[in-house]
Amino acid sequence: MADKRQNTTISMDWMLLIAVLCVLAFGLIMVLSSSGIMAERNFGSKYHFFQRQLMFAGIGLVVMSISAMLPKRFIYKLHYPLLGMSICALIITLSPLGVKVNGASRWISIGPFSVQPMEFAKISLVLYLSYFFSTKQELVKTFSKGVIPPFLITAFLCALLLIQPDFGGAAVLAALLFFMCWYGGTRPLYLAGSGVLALCAGYMLIVQSPYRFRRLLAFLDPFKDADSISYQLVQSLYAFGSGGFSGQGLGAGKQKLFYLPEAHNDFIMAVVGEELGFVGMSLFFLLMGIVLFRAFSISYKQIELRDKFITFGLALIISLGAVLNLAVVMGAAPPKGIAMPFMSYGGSNLIAMMLCTGLLLNFSRSQEEREGRGRK
Repeated sequence: MADKRQNTTISMDWMLLIAVLCVLAFGLIMVLSSSGIMAERNFGSKYHFFQRQLMFAGIGLVVMSISAMLPKRFIYKLHYPLLGMSICALIITLSPLGVKVNGASRWISIGPFSVQPMEFAKISLVLYLSYFFSTKQELVKTFSKGVIPPFLITAFLCALLLIQPDFGGAAVLAALLFFMCWYGGTRPLYLAGSGVLALCAGYMLIVQSPYRFRRLLAFLDPFKDADSISYQLVQSLYAFGSGGFSGQGLGAGKQKLFYLPEAHNDFIMAVVGEELGFVGMSLFFLLMGIVLFRAFSISYKQIELRDKFITFGLALIISLGAVLNLAVVMGAAPPKGIAMPFMSYGGSNLIAMMLCTGLLLNFSRSQEEREGRGRK
């Protein structure tokens, strides 16, 4: 019995855990550096955002620890309850109980905190799609039973996000559906058709909204309207440009001095580039690369089909967040409110990412245990 407990302890993917903790510590340092000036002006303490993020990190570590030890049978039963809770939470954001910030109703107020349901809707969608594709493999190549159900569920979630409005969140859910369908064996013809329809729908949403259309034009030529719609992106590019090889020094960045909006949120990587330069960005890429490599490796090693889908989807959530955030702050994609996993300030995203990590560690542990029993 002692040997069995020891194998269970050492079999967890420690490289993933250590890499995530390193990125988390990196993020806490950068939140402190990027938010101190704004926090002192608005709240009278330069540690306001840092202390809150530290608390969110503590909650996230608890969530990660619990989810890493949950029985797999319990996780298997969560797809419908979590999907229903996500739908209800997204509907609540559109009610008078929702919190409206900058014209968007994306949060639910719970005491002194605000929760963004979209961050947890991603996980619930992955669990549902994993259940669907693993239990209906004989139907996934049919249109009526293999394509319509997951597309309808995802479309309903996207519609709730677009009403908020949250165009970026809807795009992330659509991307999750596309890659999960591709991984699940959906016919390429159906994927190509859905991709064309999604592009057409996105185009219509953009051209029918003057604000979105202006943001698209600003993305194509940001310096043409640098003082207005492109201001945030231009300041981000200035931050990266001034970082050089080794950066301006931790805490010595200038763009966070009320030049770069959301410096501690979605554009925190611009502060990393300015203050730590090429060296700091390379360190981040190394750590995040390890996280993503280990996450997808866990999926590759799974034996059970449902486990493969769950772990692939969880790894996809983290990777999409990292890639899309970097694309936005570097001007490779239109500006959208997408947080950098483990780095950006915000409790909902951080706790959701720690939940993804805990579940990945859970499946890495059970996988190693099965391999160990097989060798015996």
